[in-house]
Amino acid sequence: MNKVILQEAAAQARGLAIDAVHACSSGHLGLPLGCAEIGATLFGGGQLSYHNQDPKWLNRDRFILSAGHGSMFIYSWLHLAGYELPLQEIKDFRKFHSLTPGHPEFNETPGVEATTGPLGQGVGNAAGYALSMKKAAAIYNTAEHTIFNSHVIALAGDGCLQEGVAREAIAFAGHNKLDNLVLIYDSNDVTLDALADQTQSENAELYFESLNWNVQTIDGHDLSAISSAIASAKASTGKPSIIIAKTEIGRGIPEVAGTAKGHGESGANFADTARAGLGLPTETFYVSDSVKAHFAEVAKENAANYAKWNETYSAWQAANPQLANQLANSLNLDIDTGKLLAELPEQSGGAATRASGGKVINDIAALVPELITGSADLFGSTKNYINDGGDFSIDNAEGKNIWFGIREHAMGAILNGIAYDGIFRASGATFLVFADYLRPAIRLAALANLPVTYIFTHDSVGVGEDGPTHQPVETVSGLRVIPGLHVYRPCDGEETVAAWVSALANNENPTALILSRQNLPDQESLSAQEKRQGTMKGGYILVKETAPLERIIMATGSEVHCAVEAAKTLGAGTRVVSMPCLEVFDAQSEEYKESVLPVSCTSRIAIEAGVSGLWWKYVGSEANGGKVIGIDRFGISAPGGFVLNELGMSAENIIAQA
Repeated sequence: MNKVILQEAAAQARGLAIDAVHACSSGHLGLPLGCAEIGATLFGGGQLSYHNQDPKWLNRDRFILSAGHGSMFIYSWLHLAGYELPLQEIKDFRKFHSLTPGHPEFNETPGVEATTGPLGQGVGNAAGYALSMKKAAAIYNTAEHTIFNSHVIALAGDGCLQEGVAREAIAFAGHNKLDNLVLIYDSNDVTLDALADQTQSENAELYFESLNWNVQTIDGHDLSAISSAIASAKASTGKPSIIIAKTEIGRGIPEVAGTAKGHGESGANFADTARAGLGLPTETFYVSDSVKAHFAEVAKENAANYAKWNETYSAWQAANPQLANQLANSLNLDIDTGKLLAELPEQSGGAATRASGGKVINDIAALVPELITGSADLFGSTKNYINDGGDFSIDNAEGKNIWFGIREHAMGAILNGIAYDGIFRASGATFLVFADYLRPAIRLAALANLPVTYIFTHDSVGVGEDGPTHQPVETVSGLRVIPGLHVYRPCDGEETVAAWVSALANNENPTALILSRQNLPDQESLSAQEKRQGTMKGGYILVKETAPLERIIMATGSEVHCAVEAAKTLGAGTRVVSMPCLEVFDAQSEEYKESVLPVSCTSRIAIEAGVSGLWWKYVGSEANGGKVIGIDRFGISAPGGFVLNELGMSAENIIAQA
C-alpha cells in the first residue's frame, strides 16, 4: 500500500467533490470529504475486489453507499478507478441526463450496486446481497472450484443507523451470521441539524456486539488502520463485521469541518481556499498524472485477478455443466408464460386465495428453482412456505425459506438486495395492513425495476374480528399509485395462478399479490386456462352478456363473486368484468380495452372492498350512469361476513345501486 499516493488520491477525491458540488450549488460534501481515506483504501489500496471493465462480475465485492446523499464519494472513486464514468460526468453532477444523479441510481451509473436515497435502505440492501451471495456459494461452489467467495461492503453514517430499517437489518444479519457482510460506520458525531449527541447516546460497540457482530473501532483517516480493519473483517467468520471509523465530517474545509454545516453544500462556498489547503492547484476537477498512473496499475492487478477467476469459472463450467446451465438461467430468467400456465395444476375447492397462493408457490418452486420466499413471522398465516425447501441459515444457505422475524421494513430492503444481485427471484409476505411498513422499499423496487414479489394476505374488512386496525381499506389503492408496481387482487385460485406467473415473468417490475383470508368461490363461467389468460391481461370479461349490452359490473378479489351473483338478477344484458390488475390492464392495446369496456356502455358499476377513488377512471361520471361501491371509511370489529355486508360488499347492494 503506497500511503503517499493514496493520500494524494484522497485529497484529489475531496477536490472533485468540492468542485462538483460548487458547480451545481447542490449536494452533500460531509461524507465525501470525511471518508476520502476509506475510499482510497477500498478502490486504490487493494481492499475491494472489482474489475472496472465488468461492473457486474459475479465474484466482485459489492460496495454499497447506504448514505446515498454522499453520492460524490462513490462518483469520485468510480471515476478514479477507471469505470465508464468520464470526468465530464463528474462535472455534470446532478444535471439532466448525467450519469451522476443526486443520489446513486441502480443501472444508471456503472459500479452503483443499489438505489440508495432514503437512509438505512442500503444497510438492508447489503444484508440482502450478503444473503444472496451465501446462497450462491452454497449452491454453486464445489470441492474443486470456488466461484463465489466475495464480500459485501457498505458505508453508512449516523443517519442510516438511526433509521429503524437499518436496525432491523442489523439484527437480521447478526442473527443469521452473515460473515460476508462488512459495514463501515462513518462515525463523525454529526447529523444534519446538530452534533449527534443531540439525538443519540448509545454505545455503538456494545450495541453491535450484543447483536452478534464483530466490532472494530479505528481512526477513519489512518490508511493503515482502515486497510488492516477491512482485511480483518473479511477474514472473520461466524459474524458480520462493523468497522466504526471515527472521522471528521467535511475534512479539508476548515470553516465547516466537524460541524453540522459540513454536512451539506455550505462548504462549497470556500472551494478556492479548500483547494489550496488540500495542496491542489487552482485548476478545478484536477487529477494528477501520478494518481492516474496508480489507478492504472490497480486496474492491471484487478484485471489479472479477474482473468484468474475466469479460468476457474471456465473449469467449473466444464466440470459442472448442469450447475452452469442453472446459473446461466438464473442470471437471465426467461419465463415461458404459456408453458408455465399450462404446466401448473388447476385450482379448485373454493379456497381463500392465500391458501391457493400457498399451493401455487409450491407448484412453481418445483419448476422455477430460482424462487425463494420469506415471511415476517407469519408463514402460518400467509401460507407461502415452500415445503421441502429448507430454512435459510448459515448452516443451510441453500434453504429457500427466509425467517425475517417481525421486521417488515428490513424484509423489503433485504428482498431488494437479493433482487439487485440478480441470481435469485425473491418474494416475501406479511398482512396487507402492514404493507406501509415496507412501503419505502417497495417504492425503491419500482424505481429500480426490481422483480420482487410481495405477498399480502388478509386483504380487506373481511378479516373481521381483529377490527379496523387490521382491516386495510386504503392500502390497495395506496399501492396502486406507486409507478411501476403491479398490484394483483385475484378472485379465485386460477387468477392466483396467473398472478404468480405474471410476477415471475416480469423482469422489470415488482408485483404485489393481494390475497384473501376468507374462502372465495371458484368462478366457473370460464375454463381455468381462459381465466388465466384473461388475468395475464389485467382485466377480462368473466361473464359475457347474452343480450344487447346494458351495463358492466367491474370487480376484483372477493367482490367478483358478488358481481356474478348480481348479474344473474340484473339480466342477460349485464357483463361482469374481473379486473385483477389495473396496471396491466391499462398497458393493453386500446382495441383490447375497448373490447372489454366499450365506451358505448356508460352504465357501469365498480365494486371493491376499499376506497373508491381510483375506480372512477373506469366508471366515468355518475351523471352518465357510473357508480362506485367502495369503503371510504375504516372498518368494524365484527365477524368478516357481517362487516362486508354492513359496508355494502354484497350482490344485493349491487342490484340496489344498479
